[in-house]
Parts: sequence; structure tokens; C-alpha cells
Amino acid sequence: MKISGRNQLPGEIVEIKKGDVVSEVVIQVGEHQIAGVITTTSVENMALAVGDRITALIKATEVSFIK
Repeated sequence: MKISGRNQLPGEIVEIKKGDVVSEVVIQVGEHQIAGVITTTSVENMALAVGDRITALIKATEVSFIK
């Protein structure tokens, strides 16, 4: 599989907050956590569970930095 997104961050699922339509998936990436919202159907189709190793693919048109 080829993917155009270059910001790929591998991590481990630490929490899944399931909703009726969408679910929040939180992954640990090094010492930081990343949260993303995907459909609950996708969570179920991918059989995502706490402890799974997954990759966050971030594709955005805008990135902000803070110093």
C-alpha cells in the first residue's frame, strides 16, 4: 500500500471512547498522546483495542508551531 501522507506516527492505543456514531481513539507516541475521532464503524471494522500498535497518519493543510 502506498500512502501520500508523510506524517506517520506509530504508537499504541491507550484509550478508546466509543460513541454511537463516532469514537475517540487515543494513542501513545513516545512521551506524547495523540487523539483522533473516527467512526465507530471503523473502530469495529478494524477491530481496534487498547494495546494495539497502530500508526496515526496526519494529513493537514495547516500546521501551527508554538515556542
